Parts: sequence; structure tokens; C-alpha cells
Amino acid sequence: MIRSLKFAVAVLLFVGLTAKADDSDLIAAGAKVTKLAEGFTFTEGPAVDAAGNVYFSDIPNEKVHKWSLDGKLSTFREESGGANGLFFDAAGNLLGCEGKSRRVTSTSPAGEVTVLADSYIGKKLNSPNDLWPDGQGGIFFTDPRYGNEDGIEQDGFHVYYIALDNRAVTRIIDDLVKPNGIIGTADGKLLYVADPGDNKTYVYRLSAPGKPTNRRLFAESGSDGMTLDERGNLYLTRDAVNIYAPDGNQIGSISVPERPSNVCFGGPDRKTLFITARKGFYSVKMSVAGQ
Repeated sequence: MIRSLKFAVAVLLFVGLTAKADDSDLIAAGAKVTKLAEGFTFTEGPAVDAAGNVYFSDIPNEKVHKWSLDGKLSTFREESGGANGLFFDAAGNLLGCEGKSRRVTSTSPAGEVTVLADSYIGKKLNSPNDLWPDGQGGIFFTDPRYGNEDGIEQDGFHVYYIALDNRAVTRIIDDLVKPNGIIGTADGKLLYVADPGDNKTYVYRLSAPGKPTNRRLFAESGSDGMTLDERGNLYLTRDAVNIYAPDGNQIGSISVPERPSNVCFGGPDRKTLFITARKGFYSVKMSVAGQ
């Protein structure tokens, strides 16, 4: 049974590592990690809407849930196709990587589902995992496969770009082991891609929409999901939520009772970090906002 919790049941561990003075105050004074809800099977894909409500997926149960600003939990979508990574576009549609259904979709506020991509060069996608809309008419997404690899039609695990004007799907990165988390900067200049298959995270320059160039190793760490704050710090999820400055130096770590899978900033001021972590859903108050 899924249950919402009113009180903190966890503690916060924040450790500054090679921290600069102006990067040591990311978490609100006295804030603790709080368990908001439990009883899920595997939570993932937190995404914030325009108002600050946060949606997240429970992959095995094929559901997408909503955590509203008033602290109430509801189910936004049933039979989600094994939705994993989620992200809202500028029009308020919820974009999703449906790993089980092997497609990328858009769900309108009214619940109407549109398939944006389910194949590349006539072959089914593996299991789309995470995505990021660039605000310029396109969507980046990763396409690994975890667990059973029966039925795979692609020749590996790659990163793709959907051009929404004609729904064309282009393979844009094909030299990673198993790409997973992905996000770009709000100005559209940088793209971060985690490769937990090789325990690395890379940053690319975007020379044009859907055109990553100049790959650079950002961190000797993979990640499941990731997010950025207004200072350009990158939050990676491994055994904890690890925070990296724009120069790639780790400046902090947030301990969570369960292994975290993904993160996003939400709430009315975007100063709450929401964390999906296996069977639970958590949050912690921040002193910085999401980008």
C-alpha cells in the first residue's frame, strides 16, 4: 500500500568536498531529508510542472504519480508502459520514456497519449530510459536496456534526438557503454550524459539543436538520473546524491536512506529537491533553486 508521510524519517548528511565558500550553502539551514511517501516498487523519473507539482514513475507497477503542492499523492496515469524518465515540455505535456513499451511518448494534461518515437531505421528501440527537451523543438533521450536483453533490435545502447517538427529520430551519440541519465543547461549550450556502464559522466557542447560536440569527461562517476541547479551544479545519483560544481569538482553529497535513482527541483519556488529512491519518495529543502 502506498502511504504519504507527514514527518521526517531520515537524516541529512551533507559533506563539502573541495567546497568553495560560495558552494557550501546549497542546502537550507537545518534541513533534513524527509520521506514523503512509501510503498512503491521502484520509483524513478521525477519531473516538475509549471506550478511546481512533481510527478514520478513507479516502473514495475506501470504508474505515474503526482505529488501536489499541498502535499497530496495521487495517480496521474495507469498502464504507463513501464515509464521511467519524465520531463515536462513548455506546453505542459508530460514526456516519458516507456521502457516496457519501448517508446517515447507525450501525455497531455487531459491524459491523451501521443507516441513520439518507437523505432530507429525501422528497428524497435531498446528501452528508452531518460530524456530532456531542449526547448528548441527537439528531445534528447537515452536508450539502454537493463535485465533481459531478448528482442533487442538495435546494435547497441545509444543516445538519440527527436526533431518534433517531423518526428525524425537521429542517433547522435554511439560510443558509450550504457548511457542513462541526461540533461542539458537552460541556455541550450551544454548537454550532460551519464554512462553508468563505464562509470563516467560526460559533458558536450551543443553546436546546434541535436548536435553534441567536443565531448569532455566531467566526472569519474556514472549516474541514473540527474538535475542542475541555478548555479550550474550537477546532481548525480549513485549511492547518494552527489553534487558537482560546473568545473567537475565534487562539492557535496546528500545521503538518502535508500539508494537514490533520480532527482529534480520542485515546489512553488523550485527550492525543494525531490528524490526518487527505490520504494520511497523523498525531499529536502534547498537554498538554491533548480535551473
